[in-house]
Amino acid sequence: MTANFLVGLREGLEAVLVVVLLMAYLRKVGRADRLPYMWAGIAAAVAVSAIFGAILTFGPRGLTFEAQEIIGGGLSIIAVGFVTWMVFFMARSARSMGADLRGRVDDALAAGGGALVLVAALAVGREGLETALFLWAATQAQSQSAGVGSPLVAALLGIAVAIGIGWLIHRGALKVNLGRFFTVTGFALILVAAGVLAYGVHDLQEAGVLPGLHALAFDVTAIVPPGSWHGTLLKGIFNFSPQTTWLEFAAWWAYAVPVVLLYARAVRPSRPSARLAPASASAPAAAPATARA
Repeated sequence: MTANFLVGLREGLEAVLVVVLLMAYLRKVGRADRLPYMWAGIAAAVAVSAIFGAILTFGPRGLTFEAQEIIGGGLSIIAVGFVTWMVFFMARSARSMGADLRGRVDDALAAGGGALVLVAALAVGREGLETALFLWAATQAQSQSAGVGSPLVAALLGIAVAIGIGWLIHRGALKVNLGRFFTVTGFALILVAAGVLAYGVHDLQEAGVLPGLHALAFDVTAIVPPGSWHGTLLKGIFNFSPQTTWLEFAAWWAYAVPVVLLYARAVRPSRPSARLAPASASAPAAAPATARA
């Protein structure tokens, strides 16, 4: 459940920050009258994301077991691809996201209210669709050790906390070091994604698409029973399975190690040049990146 809370918190906060930026910019340029168009776009994005989540949840029902496993495994792997792209995108583009969004809003204001609806829907909808897909994959991976509703509640709680943080930022009551927040949660999401990938591989093994279903790398069921508190905790955070096949084991490590190393390199702060002039070297350090609307 902790993994789903983290996904809901991080993805929800990304979407909420987009909303806060839109609201603040429209008020700053004296176009608060366009806020209803923004909210219409956001409502459309939320509705589309909810429909997409419902299709993922209820669509495969009635299919054969093999078909359900193929769909589940394939979508889990796609979800891992999306969340990996999102983590690296935020590492590269977080600082310029506000300027890019303001530029699109300026163009939309010049084009009319309908264009602003589209900008808001696309900005929030991208986050919503990614969140729906990854939460579905993570929930499928955990539903064997906990009811399907429990991971969903954890995700909704994370989104609710994100909305609360966004409201406090908008009101000026809270400053958040967003760079540090997204860096730390990025590492955590990579580990969550590794577990989802391993589960997707297991689904494809159960469907007969991939071999090695009964070739176990380890079986620690006696030490970590699936129904125990520590088994549930490991499953909820890392999607850990006490019975892991060699292919799942290889997939987890083949994904986690290189992606963690690449991400650490991507978020590593650039070192100041050794050739800085004395005046530049004595300049005061820049304040940490914070968000305040």
